[in-house]
Amino acid sequence: MSRTRKIVIAGITIVVIGFIAVQFVGNFIPLFARTNPPVTYQINWDSPETERLMRTACFDCHSNETVWPWYANIAPVSWLVAKDVNEARREMNLSTGRGEIKAEEMIEQIERGDMPLPIYLIMHPEANLTAEQKQMLIAGIEATFGEGRGEGENDD
Repeated sequence: MSRTRKIVIAGITIVVIGFIAVQFVGNFIPLFARTNPPVTYQINWDSPETERLMRTACFDCHSNETVWPWYANIAPVSWLVAKDVNEARREMNLSTGRGEIKAEEMIEQIERGDMPLPIYLIMHPEANLTAEQKQMLIAGIEATFGEGRGEGENDD
């Protein structure tokens, strides 16, 4: 076997071993944890349609009911996905009532097109709501979390 061939094989071996090792690193860093803790908070949605739209566009990041796609298991992409979900849950978690669940802020984010994040929409085109769906969602958010209800309060 030629020296060049040995170097190429050694290089490929190092890359493969490195890739495999990187897959395990995220398991030891809490920021990269891919978990679905228990749901401890139930929202009394104004309609099944509002809940469906919220689940389509918001729940993967802002709840403990994340559907982790296949690429969320392959580092380093998995690190970005887990980091984004964990940060989103800290900001507002619809499964725990954690953070401030404010209708005005959710509506502003939707109207500005800031949520869902553009990077999320690439792999989840169903979350790219039409103008009509956005208006339905906004009306549903107002009805569910609107005036007369505290932040994150539930009618249960």
